[in-house]
Amino acid sequence: MTNIQTALREAAHNLADRSDSAQLDAEVLLAFALGKSRSHLRAWPERELDAASEQQFLNLLAARQQGQPIAYLTGVREFWSREFFVNADVLIPRPETELLIELSLALIAPQQSVDLIDLGTGSGIIAITLALECPQARVCAVDASAAALAVAQANAVRLQAQHIQFYQSDWFTDVPAGRFDLVISNPPYIADHDHHLQQGDVRFEPNSALIAAEQGLSDLQQIADSARSRLKTGGYLLMEHGYDQQAAVQKLLTGLAYQNIQTHTDLSGQPRVTVGQW
Repeated sequence: MTNIQTALREAAHNLADRSDSAQLDAEVLLAFALGKSRSHLRAWPERELDAASEQQFLNLLAARQQGQPIAYLTGVREFWSREFFVNADVLIPRPETELLIELSLALIAPQQSVDLIDLGTGSGIIAITLALECPQARVCAVDASAAALAVAQANAVRLQAQHIQFYQSDWFTDVPAGRFDLVISNPPYIADHDHHLQQGDVRFEPNSALIAAEQGLSDLQQIADSARSRLKTGGYLLMEHGYDQQAAVQKLLTGLAYQNIQTHTDLSGQPRVTVGQW
């Protein structure tokens, strides 16, 4: 039998050439296999693993050594201090997307009743977070993928975000008539030849949620164009984009007659979200 300390040491060593966070990966996977917290591992390093848990841990390690993302192996990822279900049908939530939440909340007055729509909701992190932070808001979540929408709906049930309308739609195509105070989207924005597509977790994420034509700008263009007829006067469009797309997105919004266009940087200092007012 192997104890926790030994299992972690060997796992971290085996993952060292495959992951920049080998120790953390090992802890997360062992905690998941045991159904315990990472603090439990530190408190009981000499505790021996039972055979079933050890085998599950070894299976998870083998998958991680092949590059499988931690989030897909455990089925969860934290976003805005909440835990969301994820699987290979949706993007893995990333910290930089929290900027969309911060900016959206800054545009909503306390207790204001607003209409919001999240285009390309994926796991539902944006729509659900805003619904929970703004219980007075009316929220729509849209995705073209039925599989992704099922994940979002499961997350809404899990987190008790009850006032969300879900629509399977290619952007606004099948969304019922109505106008919104905020149109929010983290759409595909990576060009199909981008070398990042061959690196890290992105290799395992759905291409439909990552890649866009016209150097990664086609979905941003389509959303910005169609949002003009779905925004209330004075409403805002907020779109996440690539770190090198700031100028192109600002030019796009200017050409479509948006006003008060501003780009905001993420925690790494990279231009990440551009906002325009209609």
